[in-house]
Amino acid sequence: MRHIAIAIFPGVQLLDVAGPMDVFDEANTFIDADAAYRVRLVAATPAPVRASNGSRLLPDQTFAQGAAGFDTVLVAGGPALPERAPDAALSGFLMDAAQVCARFGSVCTGAFALAHAGLLAGRHVTTHWQNAPRLAAQYPQARVELDRIYIRDGKLFTSAGVTAGIDLTLALVAEDHGADVALAVAKRLVVFTQRRGGQSQFSPYVSARPDLATASGKAQAYVLAHINQRISVEQLADAAGMSARNFARVFVQETGITPNEFVERSRVDLARSLLETTAAPLKVVAYDCGFSSAELMRRVLVRRIGVSPADYRAAFSAPSARPAAA
Repeated sequence: MRHIAIAIFPGVQLLDVAGPMDVFDEANTFIDADAAYRVRLVAATPAPVRASNGSRLLPDQTFAQGAAGFDTVLVAGGPALPERAPDAALSGFLMDAAQVCARFGSVCTGAFALAHAGLLAGRHVTTHWQNAPRLAAQYPQARVELDRIYIRDGKLFTSAGVTAGIDLTLALVAEDHGADVALAVAKRLVVFTQRRGGQSQFSPYVSARPDLATASGKAQAYVLAHINQRISVEQLADAAGMSARNFARVFVQETGITPNEFVERSRVDLARSLLETTAAPLKVVAYDCGFSSAELMRRVLVRRIGVSPADYRAAFSAPSARPAAA
């Protein structure tokens, strides 16, 4: 039998817990009893733990009892976890798990709990796309990858946001019992064993309105107003009232990216919006976004978000925004 622990705390995201638990439970229907999973919830005290959605979870044991006896320990995430101060009891439990367990890791923002415990230095990790920049800034020694659904680094496993915990757990099942069992579980749960693309397909590249008081803000506003046209650095410099050489340097200082990078990100975001909300042909979407062809748009979207325009539309558009079948 394989013993699994999921660490929980007040305000935990229920899906971060329930998703992996259901994967392990479904896997038990396809494997021998002596190789089955036994999942235990671990918390600071034996008292019920209230999740962020108001549900209550009943722990099976406490952090003080340690991680010995578990094959795998996962820590779930929670919406408020990135802002919380480190929890000494949780950190101690995770440090113990890193020493005595064959595998340990996190779901979603549970990566912050691992970071609090000092377990991410020098490791390739991921977390929810909204929180990944914060994790990278707070813990610069961690090698945070923003676009991964899950990552394995040695015996450390981390996943992206919320439902990505299911992807991670399916990978653990495949490692333990083979791809066929993982596929059977995925079919039972009506999910992909390996979804296409990374989590960047869920996150906007350009979310803040440009600050027109800054040179970069004036240039960004120009890009958004002329997105379907060819845009040069010289045009952006003129919009900012600066020389091209000085403008490029100032833009990078103010935004952290080059002007050309901002232009491409803006085109990608508009393409995603049009694919989600309109039934326009791909060549029309490409033209409206400033791509020279539908093929160029396809190549850029595959590079940026890991899926083609057609696949993105199929995954994220409303039925009314999909082209009529031939």
